[in-house]
Amino acid sequence: MADVLRKIKQAEQDAEKQLADAQAEVGKIAAEARRQSVQLIADATDGSVSDTQATLDAARAKANKEAEGVAKEGQKVVDAIESSAADRKDKAVAHLLEKVNSQ
Repeated sequence: MADVLRKIKQAEQDAEKQLADAQAEVGKIAAEARRQSVQLIADATDGSVSDTQATLDAARAKANKEAEGVAKEGQKVVDAIESSAADRKDKAVAHLLEKVNSQ
């Protein structure tokens, strides 16, 4: 009878050890899963930031190119107005001098 009780006691101890080992393994697996999920989120965030930065850089470059084109066209208009104004100013001065001299 004592032998049976000893075997039962040993079986209980073995079962407790297996349970403790299993719980430790579950803890390790859960910790590794959390670490991997944090890494996946970090990688996704970094990728998203990189993609967003690339999109912003491309948009900025396109906007700058368009702005340069608009500025060049605007400068052509300004130059034409200045040229026309200079020509008209010379004609106006000549006309005023002619009027003053004729009186």
